[in-house]
Amino acid sequence: MSLLLCSRNFVKHLSLSITKTKLRTTKLHTLVIYCTIQFLIQLNEMALMSNIYQFTAKNINNEEVELNQFTDKVLLIVNTASGCGFTPQYEGLQKLYSQLSEQGFEVLAFPCNQFKQQESGSNEEIQQFCDLRFNIKFPLFDKIEVNGDNAHPLFTYLKQQAPGILGSKSIKWNFTKFLVNRQGQVIKRYAPTTKPEDITADIEKLL
Repeated sequence: MSLLLCSRNFVKHLSLSITKTKLRTTKLHTLVIYCTIQFLIQLNEMALMSNIYQFTAKNINNEEVELNQFTDKVLLIVNTASGCGFTPQYEGLQKLYSQLSEQGFEVLAFPCNQFKQQESGSNEEIQQFCDLRFNIKFPLFDKIEVNGDNAHPLFTYLKQQAPGILGSKSIKWNFTKFLVNRQGQVIKRYAPTTKPEDITADIEKLL
């Protein structure tokens, strides 16, 4: 009789243990699934944040432009100035644009007055200068800052993604260039001294 009772107690204890184990397993599975979903959500958000399409910028006419309109384009993003020793690079940028635009290439020019005040004119004056001097056909944007607390978020992002020499993030001068692939990812930074025509091969690899 005592043996039977002992057996019954053992079976009862075993059943209870199995039930508790199942509950713990179910809870564990639920936790794993939840954590996996949260991880995938964060991963997706990071992927969305890892390209330039999250940003907007005002064009030279003060109209808001969503940069996702340049999806699937290879971009060269440049901070420009009208009174700089590198200003003749506008001509090289226009040649690149004329040569490669039909293959999905765009130049985005952002005037900036932070370097020796070499872009002191209004948007209208900048537009007229570029039209008359270089017959620019690629998009010109509103004058912005590229360094400091008031730097445009796009350029803050570009600098983070493609630091300069020795990891320096600040832009040193006018006509610093950032090459962006068709997925909106920053590929490379070029110094102001790098001429547009010297970037042709790198652009063609992405087209």
